[in-house]
Amino acid sequence: MNIWLSREPAAPEWGEGALLSWRQDGIAIHLGHTPLEAIQQAARRLCSQGIRQAVLAGHWEREQQWAFAQGFQTPKAEVELQWATCDEADRAELEARWLCGRWVREMTNATPEQLGPLELAVEAAAFITELAPDKVSHRILKGEALQQAGWAGIWAVGRGSDREPVLLELDFNPGRDPKAPVAAALVGKGITFDSGGYSMKSSEGMLTMKSDMGGAAIVTAALGLAILRGLRQRVKLILCCAENLVSGHAYKLGDILTYKNGTTVEIVNTDAEGRLVLADGLQLAGASGAALIIDAATLTGAAVMALGGHYNALFGLDKGLVERARQVAEAEHEPAWPLPLEPWHQGMCPSHYADTANSRPMKGGGPGGASNAAGFLSRFVPREGEGWLHIDLAACFSDSGDGLWAPGATTLGMRTIARLLDEA
Repeated sequence: MNIWLSREPAAPEWGEGALLSWRQDGIAIHLGHTPLEAIQQAARRLCSQGIRQAVLAGHWEREQQWAFAQGFQTPKAEVELQWATCDEADRAELEARWLCGRWVREMTNATPEQLGPLELAVEAAAFITELAPDKVSHRILKGEALQQAGWAGIWAVGRGSDREPVLLELDFNPGRDPKAPVAAALVGKGITFDSGGYSMKSSEGMLTMKSDMGGAAIVTAALGLAILRGLRQRVKLILCCAENLVSGHAYKLGDILTYKNGTTVEIVNTDAEGRLVLADGLQLAGASGAALIIDAATLTGAAVMALGGHYNALFGLDKGLVERARQVAEAEHEPAWPLPLEPWHQGMCPSHYADTANSRPMKGGGPGGASNAAGFLSRFVPREGEGWLHIDLAACFSDSGDGLWAPGATTLGMRTIARLLDEA
């Protein structure tokens, strides 16, 4: 099906302000005041009507083509999209985004049975290694080896499942110099299914929790996209993977974890598990000496309540970095917005028995829940937060779909992180 762009309004018989009209040689999208949104909305509508093959005909700019590609998705079937005629650089960029975005969707939309913690780590390592086979090395720690190595958070969260928790540490080192400085470290939350543990979610809240590994998928794809763009800096990828389930082996309310940096954490909510696994990943990232540390996670419902499902939330004690990330997100057409984080947020989850609790013992973590979660994470980053960015991925997954997005993964956040790596 040929798809054309038109700046002219549709003929009256298609209805006032019609977005789409059919013509002899295909379908026309009529651009309004927000052309990229109109294109994505039109693509979503066409895909919803059963069209699975599209050819972008005539003149399309790069971002117009990508807007169509984002809307032209369905988790039920593969779609085929032929780019419009464009220069070599634009085509390479679009193909790179398509490849990495497809990987995000395949991983995030997979069922919990298909994708456990080890499978996620193996798939991520294989994806990056295939892009740069002679520049990538990795190691995987799993099960009791995590406990022995002192990775208290990943081990505690994942020990309730028969599928062992896993820590992936991947090293992209383009110069293959073992002494080369690490420019950036990416940390992803990889909870492949989140029941909430003993603080169990409702059935409705649990239904989409296969997506709780969205952070791991986004940071992996972002590294892949940066590599395809010609990344020359050394980057570490750290994925913290586990299933948060209930069993006789699961961690419990009132347990106290002791982290490598000596911080003790009382468990007051087993459904606040993402920050527990990220705390391990952030310490490993800090040990790498990376000047830039970015973690990404589907961390809090509070961020979704604050920003809705179309913005990701940005946090950091390094205000310059947060503002730079906001500007990059805007330039990459991935809406994101800063929420408050100050040093005093570290004390907003007090405990009678440990240095901190992992949440406040109330629904959603209480007022300021997203900022309090970020404050918890800030206990585990180096240099008092300089060079650290936390992204709460409120927009990386659409539970039911809407006029712009198919149900499932959206990829929002991938381009932003890739561009920050380009500039590291």
